[in-house]
Amino acid sequence: MGRTRTNSSTAEDLLLDVDRSAAEPLHRQIAASIRDSIRAGRLRLGASLPPTRTVAADLGVSRGVVVEAYQQLVAEGYLTSRAGGYTQVAAGSVAARAERPAGDPPPVRIDFGYGRTDVSSFPRAAWLRSVRTVLTTTPNERFAYLDGRGVPELHDALTGYLNRVRGTSAHPDNVVVCSGFGQGVSLLVQVLAARGARRLAVEDPSPDDDTRLVAAAAGLEVVGVPVGTDGILVEHLENTDADAVVLTPSHQWPTGGVLSAAARARVIAWAQRRRALVIEDDYDAEYRYDRSPIGAMQGLAPDSVVYCGTASKTLAPGLRLGWLLTPAHLVDDVAAAKVLADRGSPVIDQLTFADFLDRGEFDRHLRRMRPVYRRRRDALLDALRTRLPDLEPVGVAAGQHVVAWLPPGLDESAVVAAAARHGVAVKGVSPYRLAHPGPGGLIFGYATLTERAIADGMAALADAVATLR
Repeated sequence: MGRTRTNSSTAEDLLLDVDRSAAEPLHRQIAASIRDSIRAGRLRLGASLPPTRTVAADLGVSRGVVVEAYQQLVAEGYLTSRAGGYTQVAAGSVAARAERPAGDPPPVRIDFGYGRTDVSSFPRAAWLRSVRTVLTTTPNERFAYLDGRGVPELHDALTGYLNRVRGTSAHPDNVVVCSGFGQGVSLLVQVLAARGARRLAVEDPSPDDDTRLVAAAAGLEVVGVPVGTDGILVEHLENTDADAVVLTPSHQWPTGGVLSAAARARVIAWAQRRRALVIEDDYDAEYRYDRSPIGAMQGLAPDSVVYCGTASKTLAPGLRLGWLLTPAHLVDDVAAAKVLADRGSPVIDQLTFADFLDRGEFDRHLRRMRPVYRRRRDALLDALRTRLPDLEPVGVAAGQHVVAWLPPGLDESAVVAAAARHGVAVKGVSPYRLAHPGPGGLIFGYATLTERAIADGMAALADAVATLR
């Protein structure tokens, strides 16, 4: 059932337009004003109207006039009323349906959008248990202003989890809680720019997130470093003269490459030689299907690597929970930037996640979701083999998306446009390239789609591609 909303308490709040000098009876004027408000959406479905006595007193009319107006609107279906209860709006505004211009693509039926997680599987009951625990056991002082690093309980819980599962070498004193990767990298860029950094290297291709915009706003030059089968090409990085580099070494976005142990060692040696910083975006490493766990780079060189993690791909992006494992020499400056940005992340959310981690609920949620995502990935790969066998999928062993390289003769932008005409939304790789060209490819996100939807989407995409051959 919908929740009742009390929209008004006086006639003045209803904005009733009553003209005593008009020939039209007052009850009809009142009814017309309320009817117009409902049609315009000012009074929404379920909103409660003031009692007739209140309206009559405010307008200086007899109660019978208002009762007659209400009864007329009840008869017309605009209001509903029951003895001893509120009079409520029973009809909603009807918006005009926009005509789709001729030539526009049909509505999207299947969306292979990337970077999403299945929020319908959010563990509400377990999260609620942690919320209740926090609200009943947390000391009062935790609800006061804290420093920019966040609450100590979450520092302890995060380092325990990350050291165990991701192979980090983290101390609770080095954790800074933030609102996702976007804010985390923004804080780091601000600190680096203040310390004299002038150039930021990023993978090419790389996400179209805020990193480049934030770096440019801080006065940093952004340099793209080409990516190979296994991730960033270190020999190109070594020639950039960069002060920091943003990497996705455990599952390169979007190609899915995994940076080898030798390449990681070279990146760390480069960073230590230049006194540069490696910003490790570990965005979806918890989801792996066909390979052994791959530890985080931060564990190899905690003084040269900032580890960035979030709950966006594992739980829900709407939580706006992220964390940085920061070298000791940067912690205070990053925490100060966090205070300047927003005075700190919400305390109850931090404490809830800490309890959620300590209870083992995070591990249980990941164990539940891995087979779900694996089945969806398998459905996507099966559909590719059956419907479009000349597309080459890569980066399939982990994560929540797959890149499929297009064969020669198929233009990426033409495929994306043809897919849209068939009701399928899919992104190409080319828009995420900075300076280094490469083959055309499609990015298939599968986390939010059922196996049936994936099969239907690939069938429609195959029909779209057939029109181009």
